[in-house]
Amino acid sequence: MSELRAACHGRDVERDGWPTVSVVMPIRNEADHLGRAVESVLSQGYPLDFDVCLAVAPSDDGTETIAASIAEREPRVSVVANPTGVTPAGLNAAIGATTGDVVVRVDGHAALSDGYIRRAVDTMRRTGAVNVGGMQVPAPETPFEQAVAAATTSWLGTGGATYRVGGRAGPVDTVYLGVFDRAAGDAVGWFDETLIRNQDYELNIRLRDAGGVVWFDPELSVSYRPRGSFRDLAKQYYEYGRWKAEVVRRRPDTLRRRQTIPAVVTATLGLSIAGSIRRPSLLAIPAAYLAVVGAATTRLGPKAGPALVGMHIGWGCGFLSGLARAVAGPHRSDGSRPPARTVDG
Repeated sequence: MSELRAACHGRDVERDGWPTVSVVMPIRNEADHLGRAVESVLSQGYPLDFDVCLAVAPSDDGTETIAASIAEREPRVSVVANPTGVTPAGLNAAIGATTGDVVVRVDGHAALSDGYIRRAVDTMRRTGAVNVGGMQVPAPETPFEQAVAAATTSWLGTGGATYRVGGRAGPVDTVYLGVFDRAAGDAVGWFDETLIRNQDYELNIRLRDAGGVVWFDPELSVSYRPRGSFRDLAKQYYEYGRWKAEVVRRRPDTLRRRQTIPAVVTATLGLSIAGSIRRPSLLAIPAAYLAVVGAATTRLGPKAGPALVGMHIGWGCGFLSGLARAVAGPHRSDGSRPPARTVDG
């Protein structure tokens, strides 16, 4: 048994072998969803009492007031400030303010399935995993959100990411959100605050490098509301691609083939359209791409086409932009260079 595995599973735990649990939620502009998200956590049936810490970033929709009100009437809920507004900073602040042996990450616009925490902890104990997660299940409320849901749960939209399309239980590269063994997170340094996005994937790299197992359980699910407009969707995937490029810069060995496809498609489309000025026959390439997307809409629905294009091109442009930025070196979100830091903390 590795030192990390021993640290994770060799200590005393509470009643009937169940470890203590703390739930951490980084939130910003979540006034419309925060109450439902917190309720889905507090209603979880777990053998021991657990606490919930809300890391509140500066918001313009009254989120701070709502979070304070929830904490005032519910003793299990506490609030910490996240003045930077950066998700990993909020996560680290909430983790630092809690003491549970197991750390459950939840987002402010998500809702846990019944029994989520208990099953995840039981899976962790049974498998020896240091992080457990399940399915990311969209809960659309508008026609465009339904189209996004169809696109994001298809192979063409995500390249077959297990937590999006499903699969067998077992070890994986990463999971959605995550239920973490605190000792494992402490050992590798938790979330990298220089990563605005993709910080969860990068943390899972370090957990796996340290000998830990990241485990997917398809019986676990977390619902979320998809982006409600093409602009917001494209922006979201642009950011995904940009910060994936930064993680790949640090760890080229973690790049997967499915993650390169949107960037290759985007570059090919751009070059073919530009080149068609002199060689009109090159327009056959974007025509072929649109034909593939069009064929997919026969199964996913007609409105899924724009969603797929927004996801592909947004992610591809973000990834290519991220690679360009990486050539000049990593930068913080404000444009300054962060101090040197290795990915293993």
